[in-house]
Amino acid sequence: MSKNIIIRLKKAGNRVNSFSIKDDRGNLLATNVSRHSLIKGVSYSVDDSVLVIVLSSTDPKCCSSTWNIPVSTMTNVELAAIEYKDENTSSLWRHLTNTQIYNTFYGCIHPYIIEYPFSYQYYDEIVQNVKDYAKVYKYLPSTNGVFNYNQRIQPNDEYFNKMIIYNDQQSSGILNLVPKPKHDLSSYLKYPIFNTDSKTILFTKKDNFYQTNTFWNVTKDPLIPQFITPCSSLSIDKEVNQDNMDYSIKSFTKAKIRAKDLRVRLSLDNKDNVHLVTQFILSPSMKSYN
Repeated sequence: MSKNIIIRLKKAGNRVNSFSIKDDRGNLLATNVSRHSLIKGVSYSVDDSVLVIVLSSTDPKCCSSTWNIPVSTMTNVELAAIEYKDENTSSLWRHLTNTQIYNTFYGCIHPYIIEYPFSYQYYDEIVQNVKDYAKVYKYLPSTNGVFNYNQRIQPNDEYFNKMIIYNDQQSSGILNLVPKPKHDLSSYLKYPIFNTDSKTILFTKKDNFYQTNTFWNVTKDPLIPQFITPCSSLSIDKEVNQDNMDYSIKSFTKAKIRAKDLRVRLSLDNKDNVHLVTQFILSPSMKSYN
């Protein structure tokens, strides 16, 4: 037996323009259904056992977001009374009203990203490590809601949580950064940790430099783009093309990152309670004559 259902869109943002529709059995009901059509309402015939309709955005700007919609009973009057609401609204953002929070906007953490370019001279050069002179502050609670520089501390175990080192043909992939364990040799020997979509390495702070190493080229094919254009946030210019990265363990075939240029991309996207003041960065390297 089958039943007819009507799907109407109640609210959406302007970036969502087209959808695909499936039932909870995986049966495809329609593709490339426009937002305008869903606002007016579309009708489909489904099996009586279907309890949920799966609506997925197919617009490239929204990266296939998915919504599960329970099938419910409504009268014609209730259905006709549905009014579409545009989710895009204008507002003013009040920044730094909480002296302990930085890269949070509208309740969501947004990444703080900075990228350093390097260019070398005649010979190709091999990057050996990265040394970053940065000030990392944490502010203690303020009683009057105003910044007080006397209420800040500078911890040694806080820093960016991700790094990418790359040139036009090579990339380290995503490097997750964690502080070096202190007085714990067994924990130290666990690194680097190889994940399916990243590699976790250690950073240390010495002489006020944040230092990292343990990276090599993980690009599978230099003729395939290393980055893709993201759609989760328009403020992020690119994301790693994970399909072209190989994070598996390599004992003897670790290709060095070498070229006449280099870029170091640092990001903080897992916390909002540290204040990063970037000074300068060094990338010690050695000439490659091959």
